[in-house]
Amino acid sequence: MEIPVEYPDFTVINATLRLKGFKVSRHRVPKSAPTSFGRRHYYLIILSIGESKVYYDDHTFHLDGAYLLLLNPQVPYATEIVSENQTGYSCVFTESFIQPVARLESMQQSPMFKPGKKPAFKLDEQQQARIAGIFDRMIAHEATDYLYKDDLMRNFIQSIVHEALQMRPAEHFMQYNNASLRISTHFMELLERQFPIERQNEPLQLKTAQDYANSLAIHVNSLNRAVKEITGKSTTTIIGERIIAEAISLLRYTDWSVADIAYALGFEYPNYFSNFFKKATGNIPKFYRTR
Repeated sequence: MEIPVEYPDFTVINATLRLKGFKVSRHRVPKSAPTSFGRRHYYLIILSIGESKVYYDDHTFHLDGAYLLLLNPQVPYATEIVSENQTGYSCVFTESFIQPVARLESMQQSPMFKPGKKPAFKLDEQQQARIAGIFDRMIAHEATDYLYKDDLMRNFIQSIVHEALQMRPAEHFMQYNNASLRISTHFMELLERQFPIERQNEPLQLKTAQDYANSLAIHVNSLNRAVKEITGKSTTTIIGERIIAEAISLLRYTDWSVADIAYALGFEYPNYFSNFFKKATGNIPKFYRTR
């Protein structure tokens, strides 16, 4: 079956996402300036063949060759095509589409669901061929009327995620106590579910270790022990780091005032937020706003 080559039209893609929650395509893209920098409302997997740049939060990745990219809605990014003709594949899907498998440990450990992980993976010829083959099967099956097509597409996405996981160092896969892993996984899932903050009138609801313990229906000491065992950090530290990361994003990429950001992040008074922010970063909030 001949697979069509197309230019990604995000007007069409957005319409398809609203209708089906999923879109996969094979494409050839001409040299172009960077796309707009910011968060998207969808997950994006790209097999990129050629030369390009990815601006990912505070980092710039120069990609030359075949790369697998896994991008999520929580981290702002932009892409720039450097080659005269960039080829490859893209798979775009919404959180609701992937939700049936998003709780699987392999998905949660993937770069797609871990904002702090490097999103780009250099591919050798065999890896490129395997992943291109998965994309080709996705495109072929998307055109069918198969009743369980969505489940099939989720399986293909999982296959690509496992390709990425196999490229990560082995130390990322240490075995932990099952109970601790389960508790910490539920905690991290609950934490990430609160972000990104998109509306000023919907402030952060869970702010302390006790808040999370109550939501998980466990004692706070059990939560703290599990999180410490798995991550090496206290529950309070992880919550604070995530709030700071969101605060920096809001300072850089929105026009909200510092007071608006403070209230949105659950601080009763702006000066409480400013003190918390300076203690964590060494700078006042306006330092990131002016940058």
